[in-house]
Amino acid sequence: MTKFSQEYMQIIMVTNEDNISTLPFAERVRLGVQKALRKLAEESALKGESLVVKIEGEVKEVPAKDLLANMPKAR
Repeated sequence: MTKFSQEYMQIIMVTNEDNISTLPFAERVRLGVQKALRKLAEESALKGESLVVKIEGEVKEVPAKDLLANMPKAR
């Protein structure tokens, strides 16, 4: 599991247990960005598109379906 995936899962677990409005503003923004990134990956995968990402310091073009396969499911 990547560092991103671990952090994503920790935030998902927090929001399942707590009301999102009780989270600090920065965490709510982070959740919104993660939700938007997942939506971008889902829509791009449906169209057969690729996304440009930075992996271990290297910029790569990766098929969105591959990125989506490695992202945790949204709850």
